[in-house]
Amino acid sequence: MIKYALVCDNGHPFEGWFSSSADFDGQQARGLVTCPSCNSASISKQLMAPSVATARKKEETRSLMVNEVHREVASKIREMVKTIRENSEDVGEKFPEEARKIHYGEAEQRGLIGQATLTEVEALLEEGIEIAPLPVLPDDIN
Repeated sequence: MIKYALVCDNGHPFEGWFSSSADFDGQQARGLVTCPSCNSASISKQLMAPSVATARKKEETRSLMVNEVHREVASKIREMVKTIRENSEDVGEKFPEEARKIHYGEAEQRGLIGQATLTEVEALLEEGIEIAPLPVLPDDIN
């Protein structure tokens, strides 16, 4: 796509997007390019600086895209953590004990959240009890 800076014979500036230079010429010849302010079909191109894709511009664009993806992923993670918290029982430091009770059928199946030391986590995993930490994002800490 090509963006042209255009002006009508009444001096109204505007922009137009065209698939090619030939597309602009063809539309102008058929009277399809008109001023949005006064509907004049007497249109000419204005001098425009070309938009050159430099390595710096490409890196800025890539950086913006990566930042947007990071924000979207962080938002999804926050939604997931919120859903888990809303649908789980927080048993605090009793987490290892309650997780074992559920695993061995001594308590009803339900979602749990709580705290466990690294040693307790390793022991639970060795027993085949499936657990996972809830992610904490950097923005959540500040």
